[in-house]
Amino acid sequence: MPDTNTPLMQAISEVHAEVRRASSLWPAFNSPHEGFAILLEEIDELKAHVWMNQKRRDVAAMRAEAIQVAAMAVRFAIDVCGETTGRK
Repeated sequence: MPDTNTPLMQAISEVHAEVRRASSLWPAFNSPHEGFAILLEEIDELKAHVWMNQKRRDVAAMRAEAIQVAAMAVRFAIDVCGETTGRK
């Protein structure tokens, strides 16, 4: 069994928790276009942290945005990459 205390397993655990949280608040993506728009919004939020002056950057907030990007990518794969849902 892999060590659950590694940075990778911690990040995966955070992504899993964010997927569950977001899924409890919002319905599945209706289409690839909607999923992409939501994923792009999360990427733009991460970009704002990346482009911020390094001395003012909130690393914890940047990590949270990166986790949200990963979670929305997982939701995209789940919600719209099925044989029937991916062709809408």
